[in-house]
Parts: sequence; structure tokens; C-alpha cells
Amino acid sequence: MGAGHAHPLHLDRPSPVHALAPEVKILATLLFTIVVVATPRTEFAAFGGYALLLAVVAVLARVPLAWLAKRATIELPFVVLAVTLPFAGHGERITWLGLSLSVDGLYGAWNIVAKGTLGVIASLLLAASTTMRDLILGLDRLRCPRVFTQIATFMLRYLDILADDARRMRIARLSRGYDPRFLWQVKAFAVGVGALFLRAYERGERVYLAMVSRGYDGRLPRPEAGGATTTDWAASAVLPAAAAAIALTAVLA
Repeated sequence: MGAGHAHPLHLDRPSPVHALAPEVKILATLLFTIVVVATPRTEFAAFGGYALLLAVVAVLARVPLAWLAKRATIELPFVVLAVTLPFAGHGERITWLGLSLSVDGLYGAWNIVAKGTLGVIASLLLAASTTMRDLILGLDRLRCPRVFTQIATFMLRYLDILADDARRMRIARLSRGYDPRFLWQVKAFAVGVGALFLRAYERGERVYLAMVSRGYDGRLPRPEAGGATTTDWAASAVLPAAAAAIALTAVLA
């Protein structure tokens, strides 16, 4: 788990958000997402408040808006699904620009887009301010199941190696004049995937046995100094607490 295994979503820059312990950021993101999901879809002002909170976090973390907008496009398939809901929905309908739209479908589309977008942006802010190793360490400190952290650790450590193996196998196939591009040539691709799986399985077993023989117990080595401080917990609690206050105000108003 060297420093070179940084994930492409991480932005390495000094900021108050980057300085927080990973476990408090993970928990704050989770609680914020729960509040967003639990908010009734008709509380439009509440969703605006959530977006404002994330904008403040983005400014504190020094994450550019263009960077967030570009990577938030991962939710486009869900947006496409949401667009179809007003046309396929049942119940009361309204006419807009000559189109007959379902009111319930419009609410459903808004619900998917609003909550999905807020969840994606919150996750991107977490990834941008936390390295992959720190994310796994934070999950470990939050007592995440050991099997999960083990799998994530091995995936992080060997994902680049597997990608290089796949690239070398493709180059070897091309150098022999075989470049499958059609459905009836899928056998070569399937054989390559199978060989890659066997390599990964055998390598993983060898590495795991080697690590166990050196005292590995399924958890990442914890630094002697570190962990969340009271200040970290208090600072991270601001986001979910503010979101909960906005939700309660919107519901009770």
C-alpha cells in the first residue's frame, strides 16, 4: 500500500476538509445522505439548502465546480430514466408545451435527480478530500466488517497490476495479428478474461499466505499517532446537523 496508489478522484491540496480524520468524513457523508434520502420530495427549499451546504464544503475543500460537474456525469443513466417517468406515470396529468405529463411522474423524476445529484456530489467531495488508503483506514476505525476492508485493501493494492496484465495480454494478441471486434470473435476476449482471473486468483492466494506468515491479521497497520480528535468530530458534525435542521424546518413549517 504505497503512496503511489492514489485514486484519480483525490485532489491533493491543503484544506480544512483534507485535514479531518477519514472516519469522521465518512460518517458525516453517510448521515448527510440519510437525511437527504429521508426528506420528502415535495420539500423543494430543503434540497436547495442541502446544495448550499455542499457548496460551502466544496469551497472549504478547494474543489473546483468544474471538477465536480464533470465527474457528476456518472449519474446520467439515472437522469435518463428520470426523464421517462413523467411520460410513463399514471394518475393526474398536466399539459406543458403540448405534452401530457404525469404529476406523480414529475415528482418522481425530481426525487431521483435531486437526491441522486446531492448524493453523488457528497461522495465526490469525500473522495476528493480523502486518499483511498485513508478511506479504508477510516472504515476500519469505524469497525467495518473485516472481510470488506480485506477485499478493498487487496483491490487497491493490485488493481494497477491487473490493469497492466490486461494491457500486456492485449498487446500480445495484437502483435500476433488478432484483434477481435465482432460478436462472433468474442471467444478470444472470453479466454483472455478467464486467464486474467486465474492469474489474479493465484497471485492473491500467494500474497495472502505470505502476509499471514508475516503476522497479518486482516486489518491495516494503525499508526501510533492519529485517529479522530474531538475537534474533528465536532467539525464533521456540522454538515449532518445542519442538514437535519434544514429538514426539520422544512417539514414543520
